[in-house]
Amino acid sequence: MEKFIRVSGPVAALPAANLDTDVIMPKSFLKGIDRSGLAVGLFHDLRFDESGAPRPSFILNRPGMENTRFLLVGANFGCGSSREHAVWGMLQYGIRGIIGSSFGAIFADNAANNGLLLVSLPQAQVTELMESLDDGAGHMTVDLDAQRIQSGRHSVRFEIDQSLRRALMLGLDRIGETLTFAHRIRRFEQAHFNSNPWFKVERRHDCPS
Repeated sequence: MEKFIRVSGPVAALPAANLDTDVIMPKSFLKGIDRSGLAVGLFHDLRFDESGAPRPSFILNRPGMENTRFLLVGANFGCGSSREHAVWGMLQYGIRGIIGSSFGAIFADNAANNGLLLVSLPQAQVTELMESLDDGAGHMTVDLDAQRIQSGRHSVRFEIDQSLRRALMLGLDRIGETLTFAHRIRRFEQAHFNSNPWFKVERRHDCPS
């Protein structure tokens, strides 16, 4: 995973509440056998019309928003079905963080497992940040080390689970986190086998092929 320490870039506001994973990543993009091609699926039916042409009014289609890094979202963002593709599409598009008041529980777990930063703030602060933007668009810096968001003249401190913060800053997924304890795992394994030698099965090299 890509490390997240201090990231700056365009921010877009999506203020509607209850934007679910079916809207974030429509089911027609779940047919592939790998994760490729999901960036185009992100908010597909909001971004494109029936003919496939971009909708000029949608925030991510406006000039200057091609490299959007952050979203300011309405309450209960990411509710609905448990498709991990929604998070994969976000990351492939280039979104690094989402700021809102509340998130769907499974979406939040998927985000944590894949390195997408979710920041939960009181609704009043989310609204204040949205109102500071120029017609829903602006520039934002998220400093995960300092746990601070800077958007224009607004500076907001946020709280985050410290184990998740560490994993994001080091660019570690769940397996990577586990492997940081590899020496302790090996030490426990060896002590366990020393105390219970009958558990260890020696590999035989004289078995018939």
